[in-house]
Order: sequence, then structure tokens, then C-alpha cells
Amino acid sequence: MEEQTPDTNQEPVSEEPQKERTEVYVLRDLKEYFGESLLIIFSVLLALFLTEFINNLHEKQQTKEMLSNIKAELIKNKQAEEEQYIYHKNVLKAIDSAIANPAFQQKLLTDGAFHFGMLVPHGVLLHDLSKVAWQVAQAHNITLKIDFKLTGQLTDIYDNQARIDKLEDGVAKVLLTYESREPKNMRVTLLLLKGTFKGWAFDRAPDLIKKYDEAIKAIDVD
Repeated sequence: MEEQTPDTNQEPVSEEPQKERTEVYVLRDLKEYFGESLLIIFSVLLALFLTEFINNLHEKQQTKEMLSNIKAELIKNKQAEEEQYIYHKNVLKAIDSAIANPAFQQKLLTDGAFHFGMLVPHGVLLHDLSKVAWQVAQAHNITLKIDFKLTGQLTDIYDNQARIDKLEDGVAKVLLTYESREPKNMRVTLLLLKGTFKGWAFDRAPDLIKKYDEAIKAIDVD
């Protein structure tokens, strides 16, 4: 068997040289960096400004709605208090009649039972004076967003409403005593009832009704 001899005349295979990668560097001057920085700062400031503007707009709208609700509540309460004032006037007339009429006093108190309905046919308070809108507004810190004078007016009104609401407690203190069930104490009991109605509600009503009008007008101006 013959051995194959390599062909010495075959030309060697040459490898092509690898091309070097060309990297491009972009040179930027200081002005470009400064311009981009200003653009970023401007964008941030613009975003902050728009956020603050939208928040302020929302807050003003919210305050406007709360004042509108308070105004509606004041109008309703004013009407209720005007009706209640007339009602309490009739209650006081009935109490005066009982004070001056021993026979009426005997009908009021029978067998230790005080027939209070003869004096107050519709209860101690004819109406409840609402405070929901004011409480909601206080929860949203409305006193920091409205005129100081208006804040004082509204606070005074709702404080007076709260005092009128205490009339029931005052009447209960007079009637829920052993002494009030004694016929000999009937005149004193009636006098105490009269003073309670006048002190907690009746004498307070005219000024409160006036304050309602003033606050309603102030809200329109605010």
C-alpha cells in the first residue's frame, strides 16, 4: 500500500486580518449640559406649580361647597327656631295660667303623676336644630379657610343652639325630683319650669334668629 505524501506545492491558507471597531465619541460642551439642567429644573417647578394650583382650586371648591351646606343648614334652623319660639311662647302662657289657677294645678298633678303634656303638647323642643354641616366643615378645618369674623359668628350660633338643646335636661332636673310630686310644691315647680324655659330657650331665641340672618348674609359675601 502506497503512502500519500503531502503536496508541498499547495499554497497555505492565509487568515484575513480582523478589522478594528470604530467607536464614536460625541463631545458635548457645557452649554448643552446647562440647557438640559435648566429644562429639568423648569419641568420640576412647573409640575409643582400645577400640583399646587390644582390643590388650591380643589380646596377652594370644597370650602365653597361646605359654606353652601352651612348656609342651607342655617336657613333651615332659622325657620325651625322661629316656629319653636312661637311654640315656647304658648308653653309659657300655659305655665302662667297654671300658676294663677289652683284648679289647673290639681289637674296637672294627680296621684303623684305630673301630666306635663298639658303644658307641652308637642314636647319640650318642637324642633331639633341641626349641626351636621358645621361638624363636617370643622372636621375639614374650615375655620382656617374662612374669614375670622365669620368663624366667630358661626361658632356663636352653634354654641347657642347647643344651649337650647340642653332645655330638655333642665326640665328633667325640675320634674324628676320627689319634691315636684308634692301638691304643696306645685307653684314652685311651675315657677322653676318657667325659668328653665326662658333661660335656656325662649329668651335666647330672638337674638339667635337675628344672628342667623347676619351669618347667612356674611356667607354670601365671603
